[in-house]
Amino acid sequence: MIIKLIENNPKLSIAVIAILIFALNMDVLEVTIMEARNFITAREMLTDGNWLLTTMNGEPRYQKPPLPTWLAAISAFFFGTKSLFAMRLPGFLMVIVLAIFNYLLSIKLLENKQQSLINGLLTLTSFYVIGIVIEAPWDIFTHGFMLIAIYHLFQLFGKANNFWKHTLIAGICIGLSIMCKGPVSIYALLFPFLIAYGLVYKYQHFKAKWFSVFSVLLIALALGGWWYLYVRFADSETFLAITKKETGNWSSYNVRPFYYYWGFFTQSGLWTIPAFISLLYPYLKTRVSNLKAYKFTLLWTLLAVVLLSIIPEKKSRYLMPVLIPLALNIGFYIEYLIRRFKDLSDKRETIPVYFNFGLISLIGIAFPIVGYLLLKDTMTSGWLQFSIAAIVLFNIGMLSFRTLIKKQIKNAFYLCIALMVAVFLFVVPITTHLKQESYQPINALQTELGQKNIELFCIGDPSPEIIWNYGGNIKSIDTDASLNESSTLNIIIQTEQKEAIKKFEDNYNIQFITTYSLNTVSEGTRGYKNRLSYNYYKLTRK
Repeated sequence: MIIKLIENNPKLSIAVIAILIFALNMDVLEVTIMEARNFITAREMLTDGNWLLTTMNGEPRYQKPPLPTWLAAISAFFFGTKSLFAMRLPGFLMVIVLAIFNYLLSIKLLENKQQSLINGLLTLTSFYVIGIVIEAPWDIFTHGFMLIAIYHLFQLFGKANNFWKHTLIAGICIGLSIMCKGPVSIYALLFPFLIAYGLVYKYQHFKAKWFSVFSVLLIALALGGWWYLYVRFADSETFLAITKKETGNWSSYNVRPFYYYWGFFTQSGLWTIPAFISLLYPYLKTRVSNLKAYKFTLLWTLLAVVLLSIIPEKKSRYLMPVLIPLALNIGFYIEYLIRRFKDLSDKRETIPVYFNFGLISLIGIAFPIVGYLLLKDTMTSGWLQFSIAAIVLFNIGMLSFRTLIKKQIKNAFYLCIALMVAVFLFVVPITTHLKQESYQPINALQTELGQKNIELFCIGDPSPEIIWNYGGNIKSIDTDASLNESSTLNIIIQTEQKEAIKKFEDNYNIQFITTYSLNTVSEGTRGYKNRLSYNYYKLTRK
């Protein structure tokens, strides 16, 4: 009954599941360093009016184009600059857009609504699609807009006429993608798509479309490039210095070997084993329902990995665009299992399926006991919430195990989605009840100093998370700087570098006030970050 309802309303189902995963607990997770940078810039757009010459902590920040930050700022205008819900809302909406357009692209590719819905849900629940929203807010936007462009390019290439609508939308969305993170998605998502399409589907009737393709490029460059030109001439020296540093990082920062991305399929998280099997062309070529489409998604996926591997600078989050075609690729394997698993007897085929779905079932079944053992010494409250989570996950796990025994793979698939929804809906909020002995936010200090119009200084550059939490600018000062006009100073310094405050002893009386820390774990434990702990001092001139 529920599955039929989901399948009869695919786009609505994707949106509702996304809301259950993200929206209801949007402000629970702590702000990451990349988020903080974006949120600070968005806040300064509203407070200082820096919409074009963007800033972070009052300093120029031209490393990233401003479109995602504009969207965060617009959301914050309505909900408040201190609202995490407001700042994160545009990114979570873009996840829904990404999943729905992967569903729509699948419809055009496969003409199979059930498999297309599976592809949309695989996109939505892939580990790094979820993680990228928190870890790097710009990425979900640049790849989301690019996927919309690809959806329309796919139709443009396949039609013999009436493709001006697709030309216009594709050009606009490529331009918007550039306005999110430069040419990143062109390289990581669009180029491999174009190559794979040419190899599998060919570019038929291309002579009739050359002007449309040229128009796509023209629109994209105009819409995506104007901000770069504006900043280039409005603040030339700073822009060129930042550009030089950023381009230099491509070959000197986080350099990894060519094979660094070879485990890319693990970024799909819950779907790691199906993702790996979906890449085995000799195995699946006789089993998939649409071999031509399978070749296309497989090539698109692998070409994206190869192109990313060529770049010396490598980070796990750069793999996020690969998960878009990979979701389509996984869908072929899941569709095959739904169609044929009851008839399979070869253990080489059945054991990986039992292991994958059995392990997911076991997570739900074991959660009440394992969760209690892990949390009993750190939970300060919220045991009712834990009990609800334990009951829900246990029942989903048992149902999943039962469907697996009956070889009902479709039900097992949807129960995996239900388990992920339950984790975000019931388990993630439990983290707010954990002991956080070292946690002391700095936002109250901004209220105290702001009322007296007192500036806060930092020895060294303050971390973005601290600036965001503080709620205003924190000026960096050199310990050797001349501050003859200042009778009193309010200074923070990273706790591990606290000895640097002694350089002021000759001219100031130094009073330690407290330590502000955004760490939710104790010092010396895994996950503790030195950049989130700062000592606060008041200095009075002798």
